[in-house]
Amino acid sequence: MSRRGRANVPSQRALARSLLIVKPHLRGKAGLITLGLVALLADVVFRVLEPWPLKFVVDSVSASLGATAGAAAGIPEATVGLLVACASLLVGLIALRALAAYVSTVAFALVGSRVATELRGRVFAHLQSLSPRYHAATSSGDVVQRLVGDIGRLQEVAVTAGLPLVGNIVTLVVLTVVMSLMDPLLTLVVVAAAVAYLVTSRRSSRKITAASRTTRKGEGALADTAAETFGAIRVVQAYGLEDRFGGGFARGNDKALTEGVRSRRLAAGLERRTDLIVGVATALVLFGGGWQVLSGSMTPGDLVVFVAYLKLAMRPLRDLAKFTGRIARAAASGERVADLLDEPVEIADAPHAAPLPRLRGEVWFDRIDLDDGRGRPLVRDLSLRIPAGQHICMLGPSGAGKSTLAGLLVRTADPVAGHVRLDGVSVTQATVASVRSAVSLLLQESVLFADTVRENIRLGRLDATDEEVEHAARRAMAHDFVSALPQGYDTVLGNRGDTLSGGQRQRIAIARALLRDAPVVVLDEATTGLDPQSRAQVSASLAELAAGRTVISITHDVTQALAADRVVWLEDGRIVEDGEPGELLARSSSRLHRWVERARRAQTPVALAAGAER
Repeated sequence: MSRRGRANVPSQRALARSLLIVKPHLRGKAGLITLGLVALLADVVFRVLEPWPLKFVVDSVSASLGATAGAAAGIPEATVGLLVACASLLVGLIALRALAAYVSTVAFALVGSRVATELRGRVFAHLQSLSPRYHAATSSGDVVQRLVGDIGRLQEVAVTAGLPLVGNIVTLVVLTVVMSLMDPLLTLVVVAAAVAYLVTSRRSSRKITAASRTTRKGEGALADTAAETFGAIRVVQAYGLEDRFGGGFARGNDKALTEGVRSRRLAAGLERRTDLIVGVATALVLFGGGWQVLSGSMTPGDLVVFVAYLKLAMRPLRDLAKFTGRIARAAASGERVADLLDEPVEIADAPHAAPLPRLRGEVWFDRIDLDDGRGRPLVRDLSLRIPAGQHICMLGPSGAGKSTLAGLLVRTADPVAGHVRLDGVSVTQATVASVRSAVSLLLQESVLFADTVRENIRLGRLDATDEEVEHAARRAMAHDFVSALPQGYDTVLGNRGDTLSGGQRQRIAIARALLRDAPVVVLDEATTGLDPQSRAQVSASLAELAAGRTVISITHDVTQALAADRVVWLEDGRIVEDGEPGELLARSSSRLHRWVERARRAQTPVALAAGAER
């Protein structure tokens, strides 16, 4: 559904979608839910009984003063014992009602907390299963806002509004039945007030939901702007862009504020209209009830009980008006979470997928067709077989599909047609986890996490011992600089490892890959952007990683390309050259030869660009 279409979805549908995503997480919580409902019903019963001690006191005192024909009506005169009994009964009813309300609140709060925890875990797992293509096109700040803020709002509203709302509706129904037995005519006033509220709230609820949805979307955009700004704070400060990004944040902040105020203004308007309805209903009941007391068809105590019930009955209407705004905003949040869960998972295990066996490392791209996700072809009918243990280098202009093709090995995407095979087994017939465990991927920007150096390396294999972690670091030539850190391997790295140099980050990533011990290694611009000394150190670490493994290297580094066993040149989604580096270099007409010559003339090992000569 388009975003525009969603803005017109009635609040009832938004609420229904919210309830639908919560429903699976209610399983296993029947005991707590039953306890909460029983306590809630007990609370309603005690509320209904609470005015009766007051009725007995008013009627008995009136009879004692001769204001009513108490004896004729069977009403006893007031005595100290009667007053004490009624007072004690009132205190007991209030205490029992408080206990029932406490139990129901705690029970439903526990249910809400557990449901929210499970739902947040479910959404997080779903987000991790979505393809990089989805995450590249989606605002990360907005996603985090949905995961944390919107689910938190669902939980908070379920406890602070949902529970009282259920209690109020049950109270309203019970009181309507009791009041109709006492005085059907006056009960019609309460029913008319409830109908007037429903008519008034229906349209307001839709508008509040739409405004709340826009507000949450704006808050998500704000989170994304903040994340983008602080993630690139060095560039922002170096180029003096604080005002530019600050202005964009301020404009988004003002827009979110405007929509938030609109939502609350609509909710406040509904509450005040409900106050007016309640005031009119109360005035009518006081007039009608007072008239009946004067005519003798109702006792003063009956009027007190009826007015008390009226107050109780009108309170749900007031609360319904107050909670309608909260629930509408929660429905908007729930719908945003539902939208996330509705995103299709592109990469998943096939029904009969089995884990891969231990692999030798043969890679076969078997007649692959691949597009960019928008229907634009990247690769057509490409076949490439890489024997186990061979080191090939993929070259070609930017946009030729090199990184996308290599990404098929870890199933960041699946081909439109054809198969990617490891030791002859199609990766789509194996479990995703086993396919990814068979491949180590090193990118230009090594990704480290805000954890210790030891744990960052251990991510390669979570069950690795400390000795195995340190051994991998030694092989990656990272041990010396890690040992020199303030707490050595227990040093906590900054965000994305920014406290280390680029070469140090890459060697920790190589140590992680060595610990993984995967038979296939993909190096995607693993030395690009490093200074000559760091590049030499990383290259030595990469040589250790590549030993005895199948290696697919994507690089603009001439030295690395010529050190490979085989060079494959891609253009327009096709392989146009494939051979040993020495053989291709010897042919002056080959693309490899022309590229190397240009690099040597430029006296730089990095010379391949998007407009590479064909």
